[in-house]
Amino acid sequence: MGEVVVPTEDNSKHVLPLYLPPTPVPFQIITIKDTPGAAAGVSPPPQGVVNLSELESWLPLTESRNGSTFSAILHLLCSGIGFQALFLPVAFASLGWAWGIICLSIAFMWQLYTTWLLVNLHEPVPGIRCSRFVRMSILAFGPKLGKLLAIFPVMYLSGGSCVMLIITAGSSMEQLFNIICEEGTMCGSMSLSGTQWFLIFTCIALIIAQLFPNLNSIARVSLTGAITSIGYCTMVWALSISKGRPNDVSYGRPVADRTGMTGFGNILNAIGIIMLAFRGHNLILEIQGTLPSDSKHPSRKSMWRGVMVSYMIIAMCLFPLAIVGFWAYGNMIPEEGILTAFTKFHGQDTSKYVIGLIYIWLTISCITSYQIYAMPAFDNLEFIYASSKKRRCPGWVRAGIRLFFGGVTFFIAVAFPFLGKLAPLIGGMAAVPLTFVYPCFMWISVRKPRPKGAMWSLNLGVGSIGIVLSLLLIVAAVWKLDDKGLNANFFRP
Repeated sequence: MGEVVVPTEDNSKHVLPLYLPPTPVPFQIITIKDTPGAAAGVSPPPQGVVNLSELESWLPLTESRNGSTFSAILHLLCSGIGFQALFLPVAFASLGWAWGIICLSIAFMWQLYTTWLLVNLHEPVPGIRCSRFVRMSILAFGPKLGKLLAIFPVMYLSGGSCVMLIITAGSSMEQLFNIICEEGTMCGSMSLSGTQWFLIFTCIALIIAQLFPNLNSIARVSLTGAITSIGYCTMVWALSISKGRPNDVSYGRPVADRTGMTGFGNILNAIGIIMLAFRGHNLILEIQGTLPSDSKHPSRKSMWRGVMVSYMIIAMCLFPLAIVGFWAYGNMIPEEGILTAFTKFHGQDTSKYVIGLIYIWLTISCITSYQIYAMPAFDNLEFIYASSKKRRCPGWVRAGIRLFFGGVTFFIAVAFPFLGKLAPLIGGMAAVPLTFVYPCFMWISVRKPRPKGAMWSLNLGVGSIGIVLSLLLIVAAVWKLDDKGLNANFFRP
Protein backbone atom coordinates (compact mmCIF):
# COMPACT_ATOMS: atom_id res chain seq x y z
CA MET A 1 0.00 0.00 0.00
CA GLY A 2 1.45 3.36 -1.02
CA GLU A 3 2.10 6.40 1.10
CA VAL A 4 0.83 9.93 0.68
CA VAL A 5 3.37 12.73 1.01
CA VAL A 6 1.92 15.75 2.80
CA PRO A 7 3.67 19.12 2.34
CA THR A 8 3.41 21.17 5.56
CA GLU A 9 4.35 24.69 6.50
CA ASP A 10 7.33 23.63 8.59
CA ASN A 11 9.79 20.74 8.59
CA SER A 12 8.22 18.90 11.51
CA LYS A 13 6.96 15.39 10.99
CA HIS A 14 3.32 14.48 11.26
CA VAL A 15 2.01 10.98 10.86
CA LEU A 16 -1.67 11.04 10.06
CA PRO A 17 -3.89 8.37 8.52
CA LEU A 18 -6.24 9.16 5.69
CA TYR A 19 -9.37 7.10 5.91
CA LEU A 20 -12.48 7.94 4.01
CA PRO A 21 -16.10 7.43 5.13
CA PRO A 22 -17.03 3.81 4.62
CA THR A 23 -19.66 2.08 2.57
CA PRO A 24 -20.63 -1.59 2.42
CA VAL A 25 -17.46 -2.37 0.46
CA PRO A 26 -13.88 -3.25 1.51
CA PHE A 27 -12.12 -0.45 3.33
CA GLN A 28 -8.68 0.93 2.65
CA ILE A 29 -6.31 3.04 4.68
CA ILE A 30 -3.53 5.24 3.37
CA THR A 31 -0.85 6.40 5.79
CA ILE A 32 0.14 10.01 5.45
CA LYS A 33 3.71 10.91 6.24
CA ASP A 34 5.56 14.19 5.99
CA THR A 35 9.04 13.93 4.53
CA PRO A 36 11.55 16.79 4.87
CA GLY A 37 12.47 16.58 1.22
CA ALA A 38 8.91 16.88 0.06
CA ALA A 39 8.19 19.70 2.45
CA ALA A 40 11.18 21.64 1.19
CA GLY A 41 10.33 20.94 -2.42
CA VAL A 42 13.68 19.20 -3.00
CA SER A 43 12.42 16.30 -5.04
CA PRO A 44 9.12 14.92 -6.30
CA PRO A 45 7.48 12.01 -4.50
CA PRO A 46 9.01 8.59 -5.27
CA GLN A 47 7.33 6.37 -7.77
CA GLY A 48 4.20 4.74 -6.34
CA VAL A 49 3.68 7.52 -3.80
CA VAL A 50 0.64 9.77 -4.24
CA ASN A 51 0.73 13.40 -3.16
CA LEU A 52 -2.13 14.14 -0.78
CA SER A 53 -3.14 17.44 -2.36
CA GLU A 54 -3.29 15.75 -5.75
CA LEU A 55 -5.27 12.79 -4.41
CA GLU A 56 -7.78 15.05 -2.66
CA SER A 57 -8.23 17.07 -5.84
CA TRP A 58 -9.51 13.88 -7.49
CA LEU A 59 -12.17 13.04 -4.89
CA PRO A 60 -15.75 14.39 -4.73
CA LEU A 61 -15.55 15.80 -1.21
CA THR A 62 -12.40 17.87 -1.75
CA GLU A 63 -12.27 18.23 -5.54
CA SER A 64 -13.40 21.84 -5.23
CA ARG A 65 -12.54 24.14 -2.31
CA ASN A 66 -14.14 27.24 -3.77
CA GLY A 67 -17.21 27.18 -1.55
CA SER A 68 -18.54 30.12 0.43
CA THR A 69 -20.41 30.77 3.63
CA PHE A 70 -23.63 30.86 1.61
CA SER A 71 -23.01 27.43 0.07
CA ALA A 72 -22.18 26.05 3.52
CA ILE A 73 -25.49 27.41 4.83
CA LEU A 74 -27.35 25.65 2.03
CA HIS A 75 -25.58 22.33 2.66
CA LEU A 76 -26.20 22.58 6.41
CA LEU A 77 -29.90 23.31 5.91
CA CYS A 78 -30.34 20.53 3.36
CA SER A 79 -28.63 17.98 5.60
CA GLY A 80 -29.96 19.34 8.91
CA ILE A 81 -33.72 19.45 8.30
CA GLY A 82 -35.23 16.06 7.60
CA PHE A 83 -38.40 14.07 7.88
CA GLN A 84 -37.34 13.06 11.41
CA ALA A 85 -38.54 16.49 12.56
CA LEU A 86 -42.13 15.44 11.81
CA PHE A 87 -42.00 13.08 14.80
CA LEU A 88 -41.14 15.74 17.40
CA PRO A 89 -44.77 16.21 18.56
CA VAL A 90 -44.82 12.48 19.34
CA ALA A 91 -41.98 13.06 21.79
CA PHE A 92 -43.85 15.95 23.40
CA ALA A 93 -46.86 13.67 23.89
CA SER A 94 -44.73 11.53 26.22
CA LEU A 95 -42.77 14.30 27.90
CA GLY A 96 -45.43 16.99 28.26
CA TRP A 97 -45.10 20.73 27.74
CA ALA A 98 -42.36 21.63 30.20
CA TRP A 99 -40.05 18.65 29.80
CA GLY A 100 -40.61 18.54 26.06
CA ILE A 101 -39.42 22.13 25.60
CA ILE A 102 -36.56 21.64 28.07
CA CYS A 103 -35.31 18.46 26.39
CA LEU A 104 -35.59 19.96 22.90
CA SER A 105 -33.69 23.08 24.01
CA ILE A 106 -30.94 21.07 25.71
CA ALA A 107 -30.53 18.80 22.69
CA PHE A 108 -30.34 21.81 20.36
CA MET A 109 -27.66 23.55 22.45
CA TRP A 110 -25.77 20.28 22.94
CA GLN A 111 -25.52 19.50 19.23
CA LEU A 112 -24.67 23.14 18.47
CA TYR A 113 -21.76 22.87 20.92
CA THR A 114 -20.47 19.64 19.36
CA THR A 115 -20.76 21.31 15.94
CA TRP A 116 -18.53 24.11 17.25
CA LEU A 117 -16.02 21.50 18.40
CA LEU A 118 -15.92 19.84 14.98
CA VAL A 119 -15.57 23.16 13.16
CA ASN A 120 -12.55 24.05 15.30
CA LEU A 121 -11.04 20.57 14.94
CA HIS A 122 -11.12 20.69 11.14
CA GLU A 123 -7.51 21.94 10.94
CA PRO A 124 -5.79 20.26 13.90
CA VAL A 125 -2.29 20.85 12.47
CA PRO A 126 -1.26 23.88 10.37
CA GLY A 127 -1.41 22.91 6.72
CA ILE A 128 -3.44 19.74 7.28
CA ARG A 129 -7.23 19.64 6.97
CA CYS A 130 -9.40 16.78 8.23
CA SER A 131 -12.21 16.89 5.69
CA ARG A 132 -13.61 13.48 6.58
CA PHE A 133 -15.09 12.38 9.91
CA VAL A 134 -13.37 8.99 9.97
CA ARG A 135 -9.98 10.56 9.40
CA MET A 136 -10.61 12.85 12.37
CA SER A 137 -11.62 9.83 14.47
CA ILE A 138 -8.40 8.02 13.57
CA LEU A 139 -6.35 11.12 14.32
CA ALA A 140 -8.02 11.47 17.74
CA PHE A 141 -8.29 7.86 18.87
CA GLY A 142 -5.65 6.02 16.84
CA PRO A 143 -6.01 3.72 13.81
CA LYS A 144 -7.66 0.75 15.53
CA LEU A 145 -9.99 2.47 18.00
CA GLY A 146 -10.73 5.31 15.59
CA LYS A 147 -11.95 2.92 12.91
CA LEU A 148 -13.84 0.82 15.43
CA LEU A 149 -15.74 3.83 16.75
CA ALA A 150 -16.41 5.68 13.50
CA ILE A 151 -16.88 3.12 10.71
CA PHE A 152 -20.37 1.92 11.63
CA PRO A 153 -21.85 5.34 12.56
CA VAL A 154 -20.56 6.99 9.39
CA MET A 155 -21.63 4.03 7.25
CA TYR A 156 -25.12 4.11 8.75
CA LEU A 157 -25.47 7.90 8.53
CA SER A 158 -24.35 7.90 4.90
CA GLY A 159 -25.67 4.74 3.26
CA GLY A 160 -28.35 4.11 5.89
CA SER A 161 -29.72 7.63 5.54
CA CYS A 162 -29.98 7.15 1.78
CA VAL A 163 -31.94 3.94 2.35
CA MET A 164 -34.32 5.71 4.72
CA LEU A 165 -34.76 8.52 2.20
CA ILE A 166 -35.77 5.97 -0.45
CA ILE A 167 -38.31 4.40 1.92
CA THR A 168 -39.72 7.75 3.07
CA ALA A 169 -39.87 9.32 -0.39
CA GLY A 170 -41.36 6.16 -1.92
CA SER A 171 -44.14 6.23 0.65
CA SER A 172 -44.61 9.98 0.12
CA MET A 173 -44.89 9.55 -3.65
CA GLU A 174 -47.45 6.80 -3.18
CA GLN A 175 -49.49 9.03 -0.84
CA LEU A 176 -49.30 11.85 -3.39
CA PHE A 177 -50.55 9.53 -6.12
CA ASN A 178 -53.45 8.36 -3.96
CA ILE A 179 -54.42 11.96 -3.16
CA ILE A 180 -54.41 13.09 -6.79
CA CYS A 181 -55.80 9.90 -8.32
CA GLU A 182 -58.79 8.99 -6.20
CA GLU A 183 -60.57 5.68 -6.47
CA GLY A 184 -62.82 5.39 -9.48
CA THR A 185 -60.71 7.67 -11.69
CA MET A 186 -58.77 6.43 -14.70
CA CYS A 187 -55.36 6.93 -13.10
CA GLY A 188 -56.62 5.47 -9.81
CA SER A 189 -56.59 2.01 -11.38
CA MET A 190 -52.93 2.36 -12.32
CA SER A 191 -51.46 2.33 -8.81
CA LEU A 192 -47.87 1.12 -8.49
CA SER A 193 -46.33 -1.18 -5.91
CA GLY A 194 -44.02 0.00 -3.16
CA THR A 195 -41.00 -1.45 -4.98
CA GLN A 196 -41.86 0.49 -8.11
CA TRP A 197 -42.13 3.75 -6.16
CA PHE A 198 -38.73 3.04 -4.59
CA LEU A 199 -37.29 2.43 -8.04
CA ILE A 200 -38.72 5.67 -9.46
CA PHE A 201 -37.21 7.70 -6.61
CA THR A 202 -33.83 5.96 -6.92
CA CYS A 203 -33.69 6.58 -10.67
CA ILE A 204 -34.46 10.29 -10.21
CA ALA A 205 -31.85 10.60 -7.46
CA LEU A 206 -29.17 8.84 -9.54
CA ILE A 207 -29.86 10.96 -12.62
CA ILE A 208 -29.29 14.07 -10.53
CA ALA A 209 -26.17 12.52 -8.96
CA GLN A 210 -24.61 12.11 -12.40
CA LEU A 211 -24.97 15.82 -13.11
CA PHE A 212 -22.95 17.08 -10.12
CA PRO A 213 -19.40 15.73 -9.74
CA ASN A 214 -18.52 16.98 -6.25
CA LEU A 215 -19.92 18.27 -2.98
CA ASN A 216 -19.33 21.94 -3.78
CA SER A 217 -21.16 21.63 -7.10
CA ILE A 218 -24.44 20.53 -5.50
CA ALA A 219 -24.99 23.92 -3.83
CA ARG A 220 -27.95 24.55 -6.16
CA VAL A 221 -29.39 21.17 -5.25
CA SER A 222 -28.96 22.02 -1.56
CA LEU A 223 -30.71 25.35 -2.17
CA THR A 224 -33.70 23.45 -3.54
CA GLY A 225 -33.56 21.08 -0.59
CA ALA A 226 -33.38 23.91 1.93
CA ILE A 227 -36.39 25.69 0.40
CA THR A 228 -38.53 22.55 0.26
CA SER A 229 -37.55 21.40 3.76
CA ILE A 230 -38.41 24.77 5.28
CA GLY A 231 -41.55 24.81 3.13
CA TYR A 232 -43.12 21.53 4.22
CA CYS A 233 -42.18 22.04 7.89
CA THR A 234 -43.73 25.51 7.89
CA MET A 235 -46.83 24.45 5.98
CA VAL A 236 -47.58 21.58 8.34
CA TRP A 237 -47.50 23.62 11.55
CA ALA A 238 -49.11 26.72 9.99
CA LEU A 239 -52.02 24.70 8.58
CA SER A 240 -52.41 22.91 11.91
CA ILE A 241 -52.93 26.30 13.58
CA SER A 242 -55.30 27.59 10.93
CA LYS A 243 -57.48 24.46 11.04
CA GLY A 244 -57.70 24.47 14.82
CA ARG A 245 -57.61 21.60 17.26
CA PRO A 246 -59.83 18.54 16.91
CA ASN A 247 -62.43 17.93 19.61
CA ASP A 248 -61.46 16.15 22.81
CA VAL A 249 -57.74 17.01 22.56
CA SER A 250 -55.97 16.40 25.86
CA TYR A 251 -52.38 16.78 27.00
CA GLY A 252 -52.22 14.40 29.93
CA ARG A 253 -51.20 10.78 29.59
CA PRO A 254 -52.91 7.81 31.25
CA VAL A 255 -51.37 6.75 34.55
CA ALA A 256 -50.34 3.40 33.05
CA ASP A 257 -48.23 5.20 30.43
CA ARG A 258 -46.50 7.37 33.01
CA THR A 259 -45.45 4.80 35.61
CA GLY A 260 -43.33 1.70 35.77
CA MET A 261 -41.22 0.36 32.95
CA THR A 262 -43.78 1.56 30.41
CA GLY A 263 -43.45 5.16 31.54
CA PHE A 264 -39.66 4.95 31.72
CA GLY A 265 -39.46 3.44 28.25
CA ASN A 266 -41.81 6.06 26.80
CA ILE A 267 -39.71 8.88 28.25
CA LEU A 268 -36.46 7.46 26.87
CA ASN A 269 -37.99 6.84 23.46
CA ALA A 270 -39.24 10.44 23.44
CA ILE A 271 -35.75 11.70 24.26
CA GLY A 272 -34.42 9.50 21.46
CA ILE A 273 -36.85 11.04 18.97
CA ILE A 274 -35.65 14.52 19.94
CA MET A 275 -31.96 13.63 19.69
CA LEU A 276 -32.38 11.88 16.35
CA ALA A 277 -34.16 14.92 14.91
CA PHE A 278 -30.78 16.67 14.81
CA ARG A 279 -28.79 15.29 11.91
CA GLY A 280 -25.87 16.09 9.65
CA HIS A 281 -22.92 15.96 12.05
CA ASN A 282 -21.30 13.31 9.87
CA LEU A 283 -21.11 15.99 7.14
CA ILE A 284 -19.80 18.98 9.13
CA LEU A 285 -16.12 18.35 8.39
CA GLU A 286 -16.93 17.44 4.80
CA ILE A 287 -18.88 20.67 4.20
CA GLN A 288 -16.12 22.71 5.80
CA GLY A 289 -13.67 20.97 3.48
CA THR A 290 -15.31 22.72 0.51
CA LEU A 291 -14.33 26.14 1.89
CA PRO A 292 -11.01 27.85 1.11
CA SER A 293 -8.62 28.24 4.03
CA ASP A 294 -5.31 29.94 4.73
CA SER A 295 -3.47 31.34 7.73
CA LYS A 296 -5.16 34.75 7.44
CA HIS A 297 -8.65 33.48 6.64
CA PRO A 298 -9.10 30.03 8.22
CA SER A 299 -12.13 28.07 7.15
CA ARG A 300 -13.45 27.82 10.70
CA LYS A 301 -14.52 31.50 10.67
CA SER A 302 -16.64 31.31 7.52
CA MET A 303 -17.93 27.87 8.50
CA TRP A 304 -19.04 29.04 11.92
CA ARG A 305 -20.90 31.97 10.41
CA GLY A 306 -22.70 29.48 8.18
CA VAL A 307 -23.47 27.25 11.16
CA MET A 308 -24.99 30.11 13.17
CA VAL A 309 -27.25 31.25 10.34
CA SER A 310 -28.35 27.75 9.34
CA TYR A 311 -29.03 26.59 12.88
CA MET A 312 -31.15 29.66 13.60
CA ILE A 313 -33.29 28.66 10.63
CA ILE A 314 -33.33 25.02 11.75
CA ALA A 315 -34.52 26.09 15.20
CA MET A 316 -37.27 28.20 13.57
CA CYS A 317 -38.47 25.04 11.81
CA LEU A 318 -38.14 22.43 14.57
CA PHE A 319 -39.42 24.31 17.62
CA PRO A 320 -42.72 25.47 16.06
CA LEU A 321 -43.22 22.03 14.53
CA ALA A 322 -42.88 20.35 17.93
CA ILE A 323 -44.83 22.90 19.98
CA VAL A 324 -47.65 23.54 17.51
CA GLY A 325 -47.93 19.86 16.68
CA PHE A 326 -48.46 18.97 20.33
CA TRP A 327 -50.83 21.91 20.84
CA ALA A 328 -52.94 20.92 17.84
CA TYR A 329 -53.20 17.17 18.41
CA GLY A 330 -52.05 16.50 21.98
CA ASN A 331 -52.07 12.82 22.85
CA MET A 332 -54.16 12.05 19.78
CA ILE A 333 -51.10 12.36 17.57
CA PRO A 334 -50.19 8.99 15.95
CA GLU A 335 -46.72 7.47 16.07
CA GLU A 336 -46.31 8.28 12.36
CA GLY A 337 -45.99 11.98 13.19
CA ILE A 338 -47.65 15.32 12.60
CA LEU A 339 -48.13 14.94 8.83
CA THR A 340 -50.18 11.79 9.33
CA ALA A 341 -52.13 13.52 12.09
CA PHE A 342 -52.91 16.47 9.83
CA THR A 343 -54.20 14.31 6.97
CA LYS A 344 -56.19 12.21 9.44
CA PHE A 345 -57.98 15.08 11.21
CA HIS A 346 -58.03 17.76 8.50
CA GLY A 347 -57.73 15.85 5.26
CA GLN A 348 -61.44 16.17 4.51
CA ASP A 349 -61.61 19.97 4.89
CA THR A 350 -58.28 20.75 3.21
CA SER A 351 -57.74 20.98 -0.53
CA LYS A 352 -56.07 17.90 -1.89
CA TYR A 353 -53.72 20.15 -3.84
CA VAL A 354 -52.50 21.75 -0.61
CA ILE A 355 -51.84 18.34 0.95
CA GLY A 356 -50.30 17.21 -2.34
CA LEU A 357 -47.94 20.20 -2.27
CA ILE A 358 -46.68 19.13 1.17
CA TYR A 359 -45.92 15.64 -0.13
CA ILE A 360 -44.24 17.09 -3.24
CA TRP A 361 -41.97 19.23 -1.10
CA LEU A 362 -41.21 16.29 1.17
CA THR A 363 -40.28 14.15 -1.83
CA ILE A 364 -38.06 16.85 -3.35
CA SER A 365 -36.40 17.33 0.04
CA CYS A 366 -35.60 13.61 0.15
CA ILE A 367 -34.15 13.70 -3.38
CA THR A 368 -31.84 16.59 -2.52
CA SER A 369 -30.83 15.10 0.83
CA TYR A 370 -29.91 11.88 -0.97
CA GLN A 371 -27.27 13.80 -2.95
CA ILE A 372 -25.45 15.21 0.04
CA TYR A 373 -25.70 12.08 2.20
CA ALA A 374 -24.48 9.87 -0.65
CA MET A 375 -21.45 12.07 -1.38
CA PRO A 376 -19.21 10.53 1.36
CA ALA A 377 -19.97 7.07 -0.06
CA PHE A 378 -19.15 8.24 -3.58
CA ASP A 379 -15.95 9.73 -2.20
CA ASN A 380 -14.87 6.50 -0.54
CA LEU A 381 -15.55 4.37 -3.59
CA GLU A 382 -13.61 6.77 -5.81
CA PHE A 383 -10.81 6.82 -3.23
CA ILE A 384 -10.42 3.06 -3.57
CA TYR A 385 -10.09 3.40 -7.33
CA ALA A 386 -7.82 6.45 -7.29
CA SER A 387 -5.43 5.07 -4.67
CA SER A 388 -5.07 1.75 -6.50
CA LYS A 389 -4.81 3.17 -10.04
CA LYS A 390 -2.87 6.31 -9.02
CA ARG A 391 -5.10 8.47 -11.20
CA ARG A 392 -8.42 10.29 -11.24
CA CYS A 393 -11.61 8.32 -11.87
CA PRO A 394 -12.66 8.55 -15.53
CA GLY A 395 -16.20 9.74 -16.15
CA TRP A 396 -17.51 6.27 -16.94
CA VAL A 397 -16.05 4.86 -13.70
CA ARG A 398 -17.57 7.68 -11.66
CA ALA A 399 -20.95 7.04 -13.29
CA GLY A 400 -20.66 3.31 -12.64
CA ILE A 401 -19.75 3.89 -8.98
CA ARG A 402 -22.82 6.02 -8.42
CA LEU A 403 -25.08 3.55 -10.19
CA PHE A 404 -23.62 0.76 -8.06
CA PHE A 405 -24.23 2.66 -4.82
CA GLY A 406 -27.76 3.53 -5.90
CA GLY A 407 -28.44 -0.11 -6.68
CA VAL A 408 -27.19 -1.20 -3.27
CA THR A 409 -29.33 1.33 -1.41
CA PHE A 410 -32.37 0.43 -3.52
CA PHE A 411 -31.89 -3.28 -2.80
CA ILE A 412 -31.57 -2.67 0.96
CA ALA A 413 -34.69 -0.46 0.93
CA VAL A 414 -36.70 -3.18 -0.82
CA ALA A 415 -35.28 -5.95 1.37
CA PHE A 416 -35.76 -4.08 4.67
CA PRO A 417 -38.72 -1.69 4.26
CA PHE A 418 -39.21 -1.82 8.03
CA LEU A 419 -35.83 -0.19 8.66
CA GLY A 420 -37.55 2.88 10.10
CA LYS A 421 -38.82 0.79 12.99
CA LEU A 422 -35.22 0.01 13.87
CA ALA A 423 -34.12 3.65 13.66
CA PRO A 424 -34.26 4.28 17.45
CA LEU A 425 -32.10 1.20 18.09
CA ILE A 426 -29.54 1.86 15.35
CA GLY A 427 -29.64 5.59 16.04
CA GLY A 428 -28.77 4.99 19.67
CA MET A 429 -25.74 2.97 18.57
CA ALA A 430 -24.62 5.24 15.72
CA ALA A 431 -26.20 8.69 15.41
CA VAL A 432 -26.28 9.66 19.09
CA PRO A 433 -22.59 8.88 19.82
CA LEU A 434 -21.39 10.54 16.62
CA THR A 435 -23.47 13.68 17.21
CA PHE A 436 -23.29 14.13 20.97
CA VAL A 437 -20.29 12.11 22.25
CA TYR A 438 -17.35 11.70 19.88
CA PRO A 439 -16.62 15.41 19.29
CA CYS A 440 -16.15 15.94 23.03
CA PHE A 441 -13.51 13.23 23.36
CA MET A 442 -11.93 14.23 20.04
CA TRP A 443 -11.35 17.71 21.49
CA ILE A 444 -9.67 16.27 24.59
CA SER A 445 -7.47 13.96 22.52
CA VAL A 446 -6.46 16.42 19.79
CA ARG A 447 -6.39 19.80 21.55
CA LYS A 448 -5.16 18.34 24.85
CA PRO A 449 -6.65 20.95 27.20
CA ARG A 450 -5.24 21.28 30.71
CA PRO A 451 -6.35 18.24 32.79
CA LYS A 452 -9.18 19.14 35.16
CA GLY A 453 -9.45 22.53 33.49
CA ALA A 454 -12.72 24.03 32.27
CA MET A 455 -12.70 22.62 28.71
CA TRP A 456 -11.33 19.27 29.84
CA SER A 457 -13.97 18.87 32.54
CA LEU A 458 -16.80 20.13 30.32
CA ASN A 459 -16.04 17.78 27.46
CA LEU A 460 -15.40 14.81 29.73
CA GLY A 461 -18.68 15.39 31.54
CA VAL A 462 -20.77 16.02 28.44
CA GLY A 463 -19.25 13.06 26.60
CA SER A 464 -19.80 10.73 29.57
CA ILE A 465 -23.44 11.79 29.89
CA GLY A 466 -23.84 11.14 26.17
CA ILE A 467 -22.47 7.60 26.54
CA VAL A 468 -24.87 6.80 29.37
CA LEU A 469 -27.78 8.29 27.47
CA SER A 470 -26.87 6.34 24.34
CA LEU A 471 -26.89 3.07 26.30
CA LEU A 472 -30.26 3.93 27.89
CA LEU A 473 -31.75 4.71 24.47
CA ILE A 474 -30.56 1.38 23.14
CA VAL A 475 -32.14 -0.43 26.10
CA ALA A 476 -35.41 1.49 25.63
CA ALA A 477 -35.48 0.71 21.89
CA VAL A 478 -34.92 -3.01 22.54
CA TRP A 479 -37.64 -2.98 25.19
CA LYS A 480 -40.09 -1.30 22.82
CA LEU A 481 -39.36 -3.83 20.07
CA ASP A 482 -39.86 -6.67 22.53
CA ASP A 483 -43.08 -5.13 23.87
CA LYS A 484 -44.74 -4.20 20.56
CA GLY A 485 -42.99 -6.60 18.20
CA LEU A 486 -41.61 -5.96 14.74
CA ASN A 487 -43.42 -6.56 11.49
CA ALA A 488 -40.41 -7.70 9.48
CA ASN A 489 -41.95 -7.56 6.03
CA PHE A 490 -38.85 -8.56 4.07
CA PHE A 491 -39.04 -7.67 0.35
CA ARG A 492 -42.65 -6.44 0.75
CA PRO A 493 -42.46 -2.61 0.83
